[in-house]
Amino acid sequence: MAKMEITTEQLKQRLAINWQDSSLFYQALTHSSCVHENRKLGVAHNQRLEFLGDAVLELVVSEYLYRTYPERSEGELTKLRAAVVCEAPLAQVAQELMLGDCMQMGRGEERSGGRERPSILADVFEALLGAVYLDQGIATARKLILQQLTPIIQAVLEGRVERDYKTELQEKLQKKSSEPLTYVVLKETGPDHDKVFTAGVIYRQKEIGRGCGRSKKEAEQQAAKEAISN
Repeated sequence: MAKMEITTEQLKQRLAINWQDSSLFYQALTHSSCVHENRKLGVAHNQRLEFLGDAVLELVVSEYLYRTYPERSEGELTKLRAAVVCEAPLAQVAQELMLGDCMQMGRGEERSGGRERPSILADVFEALLGAVYLDQGIATARKLILQQLTPIIQAVLEGRVERDYKTELQEKLQKKSSEPLTYVVLKETGPDHDKVFTAGVIYRQKEIGRGCGRSKKEAEQQAAKEAISN
């Protein structure tokens, strides 16, 4: 069966948002690789919107968890939030919204499978949230976030979501010591639109795990996974 695709205008209708500034919507769907390949067009990519959307997402999910689960401790809420707002669930939401179909992307990134890459899908969902917040305000952003993530929260509570290795590693180490662990980017390879990151996790001044990924978040998760295995 052929894969169903969606156009940008169909996505716009599906979101049912009366945009005041549609340029924010289109910017949210513009990957940096498109800008790098078309510098003369003067279009803006979505990385700044992603930065903003990440903060809005964390605030809304934190408030929802605080109000919905009054019996849970700060530590439990932190663990739950981390599992909800990490790459895998956000990429799943982006796939369900079919955001990958609507992205403006460079040819090289597209040929390498960028429209299905979890890190890119998670980022474009955060960028969309940033655009909605700027254009419509926190109430509309909250509505969209909870529409998409409430089922994910339930799935996390039932243990049906991919593990968050960074949180898991943090909890394991805190049982032994309060000393902090840090993540560092050890290496970046490839052009700006197709980078591969290598990250290490440092504990007690020693590297205890290393991982690679198409984003810093993915590389850090893989580093934490290796550290847990070690």
